[in-house]
Amino acid sequence: MANTPRYAIYYAPSPDSVLHHFGSTLLGYDAVSGDDLPFPGGVAPDWREVTEDPRKYGFHATLKAPTALANGRSESELLDACAAFAGRARRIPVIEPVVDSISGFIAVIPASRSDDLQQLAADCVTAFDTFRAPLTPQDRARRKPEQLTERQRDYLDRWGYPYVMEEFRFHMTLTGRLSDERRGPIMARLRERFAAIELARLAIDRIALFKQADSASRFRIIGSWPLRARAFSSEVDTGSREENASK
Repeated sequence: MANTPRYAIYYAPSPDSVLHHFGSTLLGYDAVSGDDLPFPGGVAPDWREVTEDPRKYGFHATLKAPTALANGRSESELLDACAAFAGRARRIPVIEPVVDSISGFIAVIPASRSDDLQQLAADCVTAFDTFRAPLTPQDRARRKPEQLTERQRDYLDRWGYPYVMEEFRFHMTLTGRLSDERRGPIMARLRERFAAIELARLAIDRIALFKQADSASRFRIIGSWPLRARAFSSEVDTGSREENASK
């Protein structure tokens, strides 16, 4: 299994956006190019270690968790399915992004719940499930089902991931888990950096297919598609400097 590719469907901001630059620079890795990036100074002296886990995945928010492909399914079929999914008209979720704590780590999250975002995530979970290889006993054990709620265990067994549907929480991870003592000062510095990019609204307006070639590799983007909007909104902010400057 170590050499079996895994695929995930994530939200990843446009490569030319200030949000992509913000997140990729902090993690020290660009999932578009596959390049290492210089780490920023002034956050924490052990920043490389603090970001070790999220760096493996690249800057993203999970919509369909990483999985090997089911028997009989191919990468090209998954690419086609992503394009078809993105081409279906839908309401584009728009959130107010903030930097905050979630389950002990720091991430970019919505300031408030978005029903459109919850629906997009649920649609991804169901639409791509036929591509998911069944959980192995090792995969299931790694999720520590004994620590999950009954509903989360049910979702783990049904969908291969416990944090879906009502349990879904959009987050773009910036750190590994931190103690309470460490989290406060680091969060203050990250909030200052995030405020500097002046991103008041963010449209979750694209999906990306990430691939991990083997267990020793990082995830990289192998395809990205803008979502087709049901209706245009002049207030949508996709995170580019030009759009922010025009407000």
